[in-house]
Amino acid sequence: MKRRIYKGQLAKGRESEGLASLRESNGAHRLVSGGTLMTAAAFHWEGSVYLYYECTAEDVAPEELAGEAGRDLMDWPGGGEPRKWVPMIDVFHFNEPVSRDHWLRKTPVEQRVGRVAHLRPEMMSSYIYYHYQLQEERAFLGNKYEIIAMHENQLFGYQEFPKVVEEPLSPRKLQTSGTPENWEDSRMDLHFQPWPDGHLYFKPIETVFAYYAGDSKA
Repeated sequence: MKRRIYKGQLAKGRESEGLASLRESNGAHRLVSGGTLMTAAAFHWEGSVYLYYECTAEDVAPEELAGEAGRDLMDWPGGGEPRKWVPMIDVFHFNEPVSRDHWLRKTPVEQRVGRVAHLRPEMMSSYIYYHYQLQEERAFLGNKYEIIAMHENQLFGYQEFPKVVEEPLSPRKLQTSGTPENWEDSRMDLHFQPWPDGHLYFKPIETVFAYYAGDSKA
């Protein structure tokens, strides 16, 4: 099992066409129905589109999910050649899949949510430091299927509700105990770049599609 998160940027003047192509593409539904993916979801916020998906075996390229939407995306530089989809880096998760059976949802999912936030650029390394420490020390448990990924100073988060909270089966990578006993002492409020309305932290964004292998519609 592998979890993948990608970000794309709709070209100016092509936003409506790109979202329609992404929404109408049958690639994600086909891959979930065929068992290649367990979950596949797409989200949109202010011209940016995000793909979250779970590969059950072989890796799957984002183009296989997005179909014709790629023609409406801008190119990202770097990586040897321009790309339509840029990978976002996993910077935090409470849990991770160790097998297909471990990752199967045992109860129905009522809501799959995408959300975004921005870090202060000078606080990015501190954010990663605190979250990796929390993640690998298992200082406290949280939503099994939650994951936070980063590209530049933007964070994208994926969540499922109701929350599932359970002890991870994967081994800890740290045997230290440096996470603050009171998480508020990490001062996450100083890490985030405020939104124009003054709000800190994450805001939910539009869901374009969401499929899961256990849903009847998949």
